[in-house]
Amino acid sequence: MKITRIETFAVPPRWLLCRVETDEGIVGWGEPVVEGRAATVRTAVSELGELLIGRDPLRIEDHWQVMTKGSFYRGGPVLSSAVAGLDQALWDIAGKTFDAPVHVLLGGPVREQVRAYSWVGGDEPSAVREAVAAQVEAGFTAVKMNASGRMNRLATTRDIDDIVNRAAAAREVLGPDGDFAVDFHGRFTAANARKVLPHLAPFNPLFAEETVLPEYTHLLPGLVAASPVPIATGERLYSRTDVLPALQTGVAVVQPDLSHAGGISEVRRIASLAETFDAQVAPHCPLGPVSLAASLQIAFSTPNFLIQEQSIGIHYNQGAELLDYVIDPEIFRFTNGCFSRPTAPGLGIEVDEKAVRAADNSIPDWRSPIWRHTDGSFAEW
Repeated sequence: MKITRIETFAVPPRWLLCRVETDEGIVGWGEPVVEGRAATVRTAVSELGELLIGRDPLRIEDHWQVMTKGSFYRGGPVLSSAVAGLDQALWDIAGKTFDAPVHVLLGGPVREQVRAYSWVGGDEPSAVREAVAAQVEAGFTAVKMNASGRMNRLATTRDIDDIVNRAAAAREVLGPDGDFAVDFHGRFTAANARKVLPHLAPFNPLFAEETVLPEYTHLLPGLVAASPVPIATGERLYSRTDVLPALQTGVAVVQPDLSHAGGISEVRRIASLAETFDAQVAPHCPLGPVSLAASLQIAFSTPNFLIQEQSIGIHYNQGAELLDYVIDPEIFRFTNGCFSRPTAPGLGIEVDEKAVRAADNSIPDWRSPIWRHTDGSFAEW
């Protein structure tokens, strides 16, 4: 079997999908994208695809080694995301070739259901109580929300009160058995995070995510030691070597993204590395159907998996939803806030190719917002 064609599709709301075709008619799908840089990643996929055309798709590990190490300049979000989508597609082909779900090829399932959470509140979090109540009504037992919108370099009393009030509202609606996570989104300085975290502790968040920017990982040891709330990080870390320093700080949860961190091949290794630090894995996934399907294959085969992010109904989904691009949405049906184990071969989904082709390039590329403080200086989004 040989790879004969690789195509990419930029589809609403902000996703890039890739299709890898073989001479035996088996097709694999992946989702290689950096949010806000889909066109850049599309070029990278085209360049890396030159290494795959005419090759045996089942030599997944060799392809991963060549794609990641076959150039003098390596790594970073664009190249790692291009590799991630192609790697997903190769695993999809392998599963379809052997008529087995990818998680079976990875050693078999370690659980029968995967707990998921939904986003509430938006980028400038508001109406949290109502939003959490709606997710509970929909059957979810866990949600995540941004800690704040634009954040002062050091929190004011009003800032802290607003953060605490949202946490209190979420806890009240969820009760003692539900969970909420708080995403600091890299908007906080280390000192600011240290100031705010103790105020959240009484409401027992599942974790506080990206409490500092990834370039300040060296500041995490003091933050972890001082925080009564478990610390999570990893959506902007793209390899085992990126994740290792974060694990060495003592973070409780790592959050590799299946569409950024080298795909299924690398994320399974990141999960194994995390296990040696007694850390849990909660894959980052505010993306599309292929990225979520790949995440679930990892979730069902990873012993130290914690919870799965998913983007159905997320505030970024303008113009299209995750289920718009799959033939049968049953794999993404929730029961008591959980996904059931997929049994279809490969990634377990059937992409609606007609819908994908029709949507390709139908809207301008999404861009990250640019925020500013009240004094006009740049603010982290």
